Amino acid sequence: MYIDLDDLMALQQLDSAGALRDTVDYSRQFAEGWELAQKWPQNLPAGEIRKIIVLATGGGSAASVSLLQSYLFDELRVPMVLNQGYTIPAWVDANTLAVVISHSGNTEEILSAYTQAIDGGAQIAVITAGGQLQALAREKGHPVLLVPGGMMPRIALGYIFLPLLGLLQRLGLVPDKTAEVKETIALLKDLAGHYGPEVPAKDNLAKTMAMEMDGYIPVIYGSLPFTDAIAWRWKNQMGENSKLIAMFNAIPSLHHDEVVGWDAPSAYLKHFYFTFLRDAEDSEKIRRRMATSQEILRRRAAGVREVSSRGHSRLARLFSLVYLGDFITLYLALARGVDPTPVEVIDLFKRKMAAGE
Repeated sequence: MYIDLDDLMALQQLDSAGALRDTVDYSRQFAEGWELAQKWPQNLPAGEIRKIIVLATGGGSAASVSLLQSYLFDELRVPMVLNQGYTIPAWVDANTLAVVISHSGNTEEILSAYTQAIDGGAQIAVITAGGQLQALAREKGHPVLLVPGGMMPRIALGYIFLPLLGLLQRLGLVPDKTAEVKETIALLKDLAGHYGPEVPAKDNLAKTMAMEMDGYIPVIYGSLPFTDAIAWRWKNQMGENSKLIAMFNAIPSLHHDEVVGWDAPSAYLKHFYFTFLRDAEDSEKIRRRMATSQEILRRRAAGVREVSSRGHSRLARLFSLVYLGDFITLYLALARGVDPTPVEVIDLFKRKMAAGE
């Protein structure tokens, strides 16, 4: 079943939980997220912080950390590591800030890693919408920032990314980011008027790209150090929203291994649609590598498209690309008659894990 992306009634009926509506509403969510970021409790870590580990996985949590790492790549003067598994590194100690994030509050990997961070003597702060994580944090006396629940974690970026940024700002690890956040909020509001469902496909880049990708395997290429996290976000959203397997990689590292795969038979490469993410801070060498890559792939792949970030500040530019990708992945599901909200395979895994299978 295929849906006309300009048929608003059909989109609304298929989109059971209002994922499109919530995505259009990102600017409000980001404004609320920044307000929340100013409300961290007083009992924040007060010791010396030499390193940061963020315990987070899936949906909006891990994506928020990865995006923050890119955003603060050349600014944050202590190392920050994303930890997605059940266990934590041996170097976690009293000089480590451990930020524990689970939107649901019940992510088993994060709860396991949290108890280990406690045992390691780390300084701890928690972001959650409730669940077991909230209860345990309050029992241990750790500072908790409660964020709104009732939505898919992958659409709750503003409620995760901004409180995490606000925490680093509050602890004096980064300067005041209010001006960049305000620009980002304004840009998201403007872009909703370009990518939203009311905008016809002929004028809507997100709808156009979704239709171009349909029937192919999406491959998203960012670049180090700023847009690789966005490429990862696009790939993950292709899985959760579009119910499709996608690939991602980053320039220049892919030119040392994956690039050799471009020599595959044309019958194979014709199944792939490549998207290159560009940003104003890309170096000249990165620009040349991207141009050469596209030149090679245009003769071999099903499709190649380059998209550029919009906005002035780095924060606004990064989220302009995130926002485009979120819309594309929703439209890619809806165009095929697929409700983007259910994550049946994830639910199946949870049931089997709970049953000990």
